[in-house]
Amino acid sequence: MVTNTLIRYVKKAYTNFATHVYDVPPRMLAFLILIIIANLPFMGIPTDRLAIFTTANLIAILAVSWDLLVGRTGQISLGHALFYGVGAYATALLYKYLSWPWWTTIPLSIIIGVGVALIIGIPCLRFKGPYLALVTMAFPLAIVGFFYYYRDIFRGETGLSVKQIFTPPIVSYSQRPIANYYLSLALLTISSIIIYKIATSKTGIVFVSILDDELGSKACGINTTKYKLLSFAISGLFGSLAGAFAAHLTGSANPRYFIEKTALIPTEYSLVPIIATILGGIGTIYGPIVGVYIYYTLNSYIFQYVISGVDQPTRILVFMAIIIFLIVKWPRGIARTIVEKLEDLQEPREVEEILKEKC
Repeated sequence: MVTNTLIRYVKKAYTNFATHVYDVPPRMLAFLILIIIANLPFMGIPTDRLAIFTTANLIAILAVSWDLLVGRTGQISLGHALFYGVGAYATALLYKYLSWPWWTTIPLSIIIGVGVALIIGIPCLRFKGPYLALVTMAFPLAIVGFFYYYRDIFRGETGLSVKQIFTPPIVSYSQRPIANYYLSLALLTISSIIIYKIATSKTGIVFVSILDDELGSKACGINTTKYKLLSFAISGLFGSLAGAFAAHLTGSANPRYFIEKTALIPTEYSLVPIIATILGGIGTIYGPIVGVYIYYTLNSYIFQYVISGVDQPTRILVFMAIIIFLIVKWPRGIARTIVEKLEDLQEPREVEEILKEKC
């Protein structure tokens, strides 16, 4: 009896995989890429360098949430690192001063991140275009100034120390990078699926209508203010999720999550999501993930370890030349272009077959 039930479930799973993944070239490609990424620790990469791709997974979550806010709703943000930093500092403060475990501090930090998104979203709704971008960039600057002023609480430049999730005897020190990588990959996979489902739902359609024609959306009776705030809240949720886990995986929360103190400019946590989204394909949700992996593979792995003999100015020049070439060559995004080419290979199906799947 149990064997027959198991066989039935296996057959059903195989049928669903063949119908919804194998027969759809873009999804099959995504599935193969996921398998490759999942096997990175076994592809000869030293465990101490897996931290690069762990960071890439967390920044990819931030980039996908930025894509939902900007690429799907049209609310331009240049200070998206705010949510990342709020998530990291919220969980660090709860751990340091209340000694709460990570499974308690992370959910609370996510709630705090959503609250911050709503608080800054309300005044930001009065601005549009470049004015909105400048306002969002100002918030991380203000918060870092607040942290430096109350350095007794926030520990200034050094930041706050946090207990890591994987510690002996649960995971040995040598295996911690692998555990961190797989946890970050699981978070990226789950977060991307959820955001993709939101983007393709009725709510996502409303987001796109606001992006295309906000005045027309208002004329159709859509409460654009509510949906723009909702977009800020969802984006803040996943941004703070990434930041909270980043703090517990790296063991610290510091002001670099917000800005570079010496130059008073947004850090990579604000700039990389923008570069990666444009590189992969804005408004696609899956594009930022591809863009982040291209960015970190080039900048933090190849140029740091593979061609380590090249001096820093030359590395930066070559890296920027490659990024500019990729953006000029594929202005709609690398991932978007590949997916569109693969969709052309997909065989057309009968209407009856499509209706049968939906039923």
